[in-house]
Amino acid sequence: MPPTQAESVIKNIIREIGQECAAHGEIASETVVAFMVKAVVLDPSNGFNMDRTLIKSDVQKLVKLCVARLLDSKNPSLDTIKMQVYFDMNYTSREDFLEEHHRVLESRLSAVSREITDNRACAREELESLYRKIVSYVLLRSGLGSPTDIKIVREATAALQSVFPQAELGTFLTLSKKDKERQLKELTMIVTGIRLFNRDCGKGGEGIDDLPAILHEAIPATTQHIDSQLQIAQEQAFRYTAILEKVTKNPLLAKELESYMLKEALYNIRQYEIFLQTVLSDIITCAQEVEMMIKQLAAQLEQLKMIVKSKTAVPTSQVFPIFIALASLWMSFQDETVLISVLSNLTTNLELFLGTHELLFPEKVIQGLLDGVTVKSDIFRIKEHIEERVHLPDFRKLDWLFPETTANFDKLVIQYRGFCGYTFAATDGLLLPGNPTIGILKYKEKYYTFNTRDAAHSFAENPEHYINLIKEKAKKNAELIQLLELHQQFETLIPYSQANLRQKITHSVQTDLSHMRRENSSQVYPLKSVSTQSMREGSTGVPRPQIFIAGLRGGPSQKTHGVKVNLTRAVDET
Repeated sequence: MPPTQAESVIKNIIREIGQECAAHGEIASETVVAFMVKAVVLDPSNGFNMDRTLIKSDVQKLVKLCVARLLDSKNPSLDTIKMQVYFDMNYTSREDFLEEHHRVLESRLSAVSREITDNRACAREELESLYRKIVSYVLLRSGLGSPTDIKIVREATAALQSVFPQAELGTFLTLSKKDKERQLKELTMIVTGIRLFNRDCGKGGEGIDDLPAILHEAIPATTQHIDSQLQIAQEQAFRYTAILEKVTKNPLLAKELESYMLKEALYNIRQYEIFLQTVLSDIITCAQEVEMMIKQLAAQLEQLKMIVKSKTAVPTSQVFPIFIALASLWMSFQDETVLISVLSNLTTNLELFLGTHELLFPEKVIQGLLDGVTVKSDIFRIKEHIEERVHLPDFRKLDWLFPETTANFDKLVIQYRGFCGYTFAATDGLLLPGNPTIGILKYKEKYYTFNTRDAAHSFAENPEHYINLIKEKAKKNAELIQLLELHQQFETLIPYSQANLRQKITHSVQTDLSHMRRENSSQVYPLKSVSTQSMREGSTGVPRPQIFIAGLRGGPSQKTHGVKVNLTRAVDET
């Protein structure tokens, strides 16, 4: 079947599945349905042959299986898949987020910018109207107060007049469009710098939020909340792992607990843990940036005070660059405020995909299963075998890497997010953390860690066997493809792009919590929530200001912290 025809068939299948789910009261996004199609087709127990064209009965069977899985509200696998899709669709790297955020701001200003640069004012009233538009533009671009607040407008107008009197409009109108745009941006920076300086001196700053102070409270509050959630998730993962270890040694118990889907629940909570670590590392970066910017802001303000001290006139060549630097710093504070708010909301929404745990594993059930079981943390498991090392003479033809003999040992990208591949394969899916100090196996330019020396030896005797076992297990539990980062192994098995998650490689930083547990990349899709509605021409009204305060949960504290987010509609949307 030609690719275009095949894609059309897949699209129709996805649409039909979505409609079936909707008829049963379940709204499934196109991307979730597409991923479920992939999961069902991959599972060998469903009997789909990837090498032949789907016939009508195959399509009917595929739709039926997908709908059944999407309506199974008590399945941790479905929750994990939904969580992965949500994260992929709503998380992007810091760099990409800021780039998109700035692009959106530019697009929102384009209409009012055109009204100024295309203006052909001649009469006095027209020139006064143009000047007011420039003031509005400056306020909108700077984000320092509403252009409908008369006090703010007066302050901004006074600052603008000090560097760009209305008498200079004639010269401005003779400039080319690009030069006008350049001057507007420069004027915005200078006026913003003046207002920030006046605010610091106690002589102005109407409508300017204290962003450094807001961030100083918001970042620790957000970090505390994520740390708390991370600790709860890890403790839950440790308990599931301990029970599963007990189950693997008792076939009768394994049969009895099969309906509880313990492994699927473990995958769900481990995926949640990994996403929290990714967000936390971004927030740590925000904290570092803000700390540095606060010092720079204080230094710039102090330098400015020294220059203007006891002087009636100061050369613009001395103060303008500092005003511009102040404005640039403040805009960076605005960026960090929005980013923290988005990451905080993302974290809160991830909790929505953990619902099955309370249904399947009430505390009484868990306590019963934990009877006679020792719950071990990941760190304890690693320390348990810290003295073990691979016996090199047994594996002369394989490469083993150790901390003391390998440069950038802690920077190596470990397969399966650092989980022990042998344990996972040999126990049909148990996740135990690998211990790099035992020795990292380098096999076909990839790196593997193991929970014990015996596990390392067993895997090394036949790596391909265990790699294939892991691959087959992932076919049965498609959420493992992302959880264990197996995308490359499955790319050739899914011929149509519509059956794949949308992919975009972006960076994420490893933290102490995720050290050697995950690759420095995540499969993501550009953040949707940071975009605005597309631009519409033909509007000139000033938007009504709307400020949203995103509540940031701060753990056990009764005090509520907030982050102000400017949700004022775009100029071209009013």
